[in-house]
Amino acid sequence: MHRRSFVRTAAAASVAPLIVPRHVLGGVGFVAPSDTVAVGIIGAGGMGASNAAPLAMMDDVRIAAIADVDMGRVAEAVSGRLGSDNPGSRAAGAALRDAYDGAARFADYREMLAGVNDLDGVVIATPDHHHALAALLAMDRGLAVYCQKPLTFTVDESRRLAAKAAQTGVVTQMGNQGHSGDDGRRVVEMVRAGVLGPIRAVQSWTNRPNGWWPQGVPATDPAPVPADLPWDVYLGPNPEQPYRPGIHPFGWRGWVGFGVGSLGDMGAHLVDFPVWALDLPRPSRVETRHTPWGGDRDAPATYPLATVTSYHFDGCGPEAGMADAGQPVEMTWYDGGLLPPTPANAPEGFTLDPNGGVIFIGERGLLIHETYGTNPRFLPAAPDLDLEAEAAAVPVSLPRIQDGIRGHEGNWIRAIQGTEAISCPFDYAAHLNEIMLLGVAAMNAGHPISVAPDGTVTNHDASILTRAYREGWALPA
Repeated sequence: MHRRSFVRTAAAASVAPLIVPRHVLGGVGFVAPSDTVAVGIIGAGGMGASNAAPLAMMDDVRIAAIADVDMGRVAEAVSGRLGSDNPGSRAAGAALRDAYDGAARFADYREMLAGVNDLDGVVIATPDHHHALAALLAMDRGLAVYCQKPLTFTVDESRRLAAKAAQTGVVTQMGNQGHSGDDGRRVVEMVRAGVLGPIRAVQSWTNRPNGWWPQGVPATDPAPVPADLPWDVYLGPNPEQPYRPGIHPFGWRGWVGFGVGSLGDMGAHLVDFPVWALDLPRPSRVETRHTPWGGDRDAPATYPLATVTSYHFDGCGPEAGMADAGQPVEMTWYDGGLLPPTPANAPEGFTLDPNGGVIFIGERGLLIHETYGTNPRFLPAAPDLDLEAEAAAVPVSLPRIQDGIRGHEGNWIRAIQGTEAISCPFDYAAHLNEIMLLGVAAMNAGHPISVAPDGTVTNHDASILTRAYREGWALPA
């Protein structure tokens, strides 16, 4: 990265702003606000392009390198924006094109991280099974990390990322953009202020994977590897296996070994606000019921089409405020098009958004919001309760992120520069991610799992919390 010189002549110093070295202002990985932040994109098509586009439009960001196994798909991500009818999308496409054209290119992110010496941070938007290794390698280099959700593939990886982030002190962010949204932060404030009274239960749901990717289906037949796809790199830590159509470019979310299904995808948005508002600890009991796995149960190819996961929390944490009932909290997750029961106090014609949402169930009524915390609304438990008016009087207590839900990537850059607090760092994100993935662990166990406060599963071996790694793809210590 081309740094502006700290040394100035006496005359220039009298009129120019002081440019302070990063180690003086912000510790490991800090970049002064006057400097350009050099970023590498790991997984530059698909979601990675969506994360990279706002960065490419920032004057103080330079995309220095990209790593992707399918540069044809990366090109499609750019051309799709350039051909859009939306002027904003076309402008983003032009910025992305210019940024990617000037970036060093790699198929293997390990080579990028080893070979590009001027990076300040990386965005990780690969399939889930690569997240942990890429993030750990980057943090070991002292790089800031923006990692897409789910943060990791396993519970053990989540704990490793939290420990590494604390050890290195780099700026970290999980890509659950709703955490930066004004509506979601308002939900947290209203719940903690006691508008609903003590919270006894929470329900959340998503329609995914329906209409997004296949689950509950057997493996496709092996086929020749596409000429331009380095399948060995795509496999990463997975054992050697033949290429099967349907995994790449997006179906991987539903394939065992590559993704973690709907709970990993959307739980980062829909489980986020209950965990945040109620300051929930690790659950003590988790059970996942589901439709059949795709393929052989002993070696399934894809995750079940629909699941219901029940979490039992022994209580709320101290940040829950007036929402703490001083007793256990039950949280239920539905996916695959399943919905919670219609609330008993709902008016005639009331419907839940089939795409996804959350219901906080309190003694004084319900708060319902859509995915990303948007459009919160109330259902009072009694007709004389005006929860909307009470909510309006709740003071703002959480900081608002510049540009809200659309500013999640920019927030990461500003945190690297030391001008804005990070929105969803790994010390919180890893805890949220662990709660989500304990639901997947319970599904893999095939029975309810009991979890001790230290995270030990007491009624099943630890294999449901970790995975095996192919040679050359093991996690660093």
